[in-house]
Amino acid sequence: MNYRLVLLGVLTLALLLAACAPPPQLRDETLIDDISLISGDPCEAPCWRGITPGETLWRDALTILEDAPDFENVRTAEDENSNAIGAIWQAKGGPECCQMVAEDGETVNLIFLRFRPGMTLDQVIDVHGEPAYAVGTPVTEDQAIVNLVYPETPMIVLAFTAGDQVNVTASSDIIGVFYTTPADMDLFINTQYLHAWEGYAPFNTYRQAEDADYEVTPSVTVTPTPAE
Repeated sequence: MNYRLVLLGVLTLALLLAACAPPPQLRDETLIDDISLISGDPCEAPCWRGITPGETLWRDALTILEDAPDFENVRTAEDENSNAIGAIWQAKGGPECCQMVAEDGETVNLIFLRFRPGMTLDQVIDVHGEPAYAVGTPVTEDQAIVNLVYPETPMIVLAFTAGDQVNVTASSDIIGVFYTTPADMDLFINTQYLHAWEGYAPFNTYRQAEDADYEVTPSVTVTPTPAE
């Protein structure tokens, strides 16, 4: 696995999920019961449970996961072509939900979490302000994801809509988040097509499409290189 591409591929998450059979339920009560994104407990984003991308050593972060009483089946895998290492785990009794990556094998640089319903978009905006960018992808006829990009935090918040004909509203459920480093966030923005956030609006305002009118377009081309 090329862990560098995990972050760059965040906007393909919905397409990957859609490829599953049967399609997954994005609002899933068996996922993590976690509102730390808005509560700031025990630490504020992009810190999560004492793990901060760009700061926390991999060995310390892995210990935190393995000692957590509400998680199980923590598994790790190394990238054969680089120093990168990743972990995946699940809430007890639930499906795989979460990933953590240390691209250099030493320090965490990415955390991805999927949440059970419990937070709404207006709550996130009350705490973190409005996102800078947004882009959305349909998953099934009645499920779609809008990725909300916060460059300063740095994080990407995943909001749910009940299909691509539904508005993004204050009550849209938050179903996941990516926490990363400032450097990886800069790379992400420089390699993606993104819409500027225009507030609560129809899903199609933020749809990812070939003919969409994006405010941000790629300024950098990322070419994977063999590990030295």
